[in-house]
Amino acid sequence: MQQITQELRAWIINQVATGHDPAGILHAMEESGWNKEVAVVAIESTLKQHLARRDQQLGLPPAVAVPEPIVAGVPLGVDAGDRQVPVLATLQLPRVVVFGELLSELECDALIAAARPRLEPSLTVATETADYEESPDRTSLGMFFERDETGLIRRLEQRFARLLDWPAENGENLQVLCYKPGAEYKAHHDYFEPDDLTTPELLAHGGQRVGTLLVYLNEPEQGGATQFPDVGLDVMPRRGHAVFFSYCRPHPSTRTLHAGLPVLAGEKWIATKWLREHRFG
Repeated sequence: MQQITQELRAWIINQVATGHDPAGILHAMEESGWNKEVAVVAIESTLKQHLARRDQQLGLPPAVAVPEPIVAGVPLGVDAGDRQVPVLATLQLPRVVVFGELLSELECDALIAAARPRLEPSLTVATETADYEESPDRTSLGMFFERDETGLIRRLEQRFARLLDWPAENGENLQVLCYKPGAEYKAHHDYFEPDDLTTPELLAHGGQRVGTLLVYLNEPEQGGATQFPDVGLDVMPRRGHAVFFSYCRPHPSTRTLHAGLPVLAGEKWIATKWLREHRFG
């Protein structure tokens, strides 16, 4: 039986340090006669321990499991249950996946029509109290659907869960937002800041946020991109398309700072799904 020794673990860490990815390390081990299952265990356990020690040395919060679309080996699309969803682009850090045709035009129109009469000024969580408040950083209108409120909402919840390989019950209620000309959401993180007074109460209802799915329901005439300023990435709003990003810890090192750039002409409608560590409620 092949043994996972300290010498092997040191070799794996050295391979990563010199720029080799896990797939390349696995291939090299198989070429050297290692059983694939043993090699996978060796690589995963070694990297997990190595990263945990590194994070502890840097004073970072512990990393947690996050939603992860199954895109490895399926570069052109992901099975979302009731449809095959094209993968348009991926990024590793921050972890970003851009999807095409996640919603049909009819589904986009139906969400907008159902949300429009229920729109109210969007709120943010106050850092000093448990209340929600209006903020000049967020100038959209929004509303939330109840879980399984309609057949459409139920179908979309199931599609998103399959797409992201994350339980539907671990998601917050689906939110629809409308950005009118001039409206924006300035650069922010979606996770709950560990030092905010309100965070313990928010974490009691499903744990930390670990992922975000933004679905574009229409196309503004000008402006309204989703921007990740730390990496110079702008995702343009295209009807039915979506952008997903995850954050394994509530820390800027995830590089998930993002903004909804101002709408310069027309309106922008999006649906937002936030994912939690545990069951939300």
